[in-house]
Parts: sequence; C-alpha cells; structure tokens
Amino acid sequence: MKKGIHPKEYRLVVFKDMSNEYSFITRSTAQTKESVVWEDGKEYPLVKLEISHTSHPFYTGKMKFVDTAGRVDKFNTRYKKHISKKAEPQQEEPQQEEPQKTEE
Repeated sequence: MKKGIHPKEYRLVVFKDMSNEYSFITRSTAQTKESVVWEDGKEYPLVKLEISHTSHPFYTGKMKFVDTAGRVDKFNTRYKKHISKKAEPQQEEPQQEEPQKTEE
C-alpha cells in the first residue's frame, strides 16, 4: 500500500436509508452536518442514503419503483413539447402531384 494517501480520521457514522428507515452504524470519513442519537444513547453524525442493501432490487428480489428527487417529473417537464408532438397525429395536407411534362 502507498503511504500517505489513505485517510486517518475514521469515526463512527450512522447511515440511514430514507426509503425504508433502515439505519446502520459503521466507521467512515463521510462529512455531514446532521446528527442522530443511536440506540446506545450516544450522538453520531448522520448520512442519509437514497438506497441501501435493504431497498435495492438486486438484494431484495423485488422490483420497486424509486423516484427520488422527482427524476421522472423532471424528465416529463423537460421533454413535454417533444412528447406532445409525438402524441398528436401529424396532419399533413396531401401533396398534389404535378403533371409530368412529356416532350413529344
């Protein structure tokens, strides 16, 4: 291992899965401004997770739709014009063919 590239200040941090309220404590260097009182009565820094092993479909075997931060809504509003154009049938006037001039 190279010396001097690994952090030295590990501390106990609580990670909380916000989709199912599951929490676990481990050592980490993650910086956070929030804190929470753990089961042992001590206060630890809190890192909020959007997904963890208790809510990820690979580990649970269940397909669950997780729309964090409104990603689907953002997509729909961004591409609203494009989607509405495809939804409306294109009404084009039939083109009249010009009679071909034949030289005799």
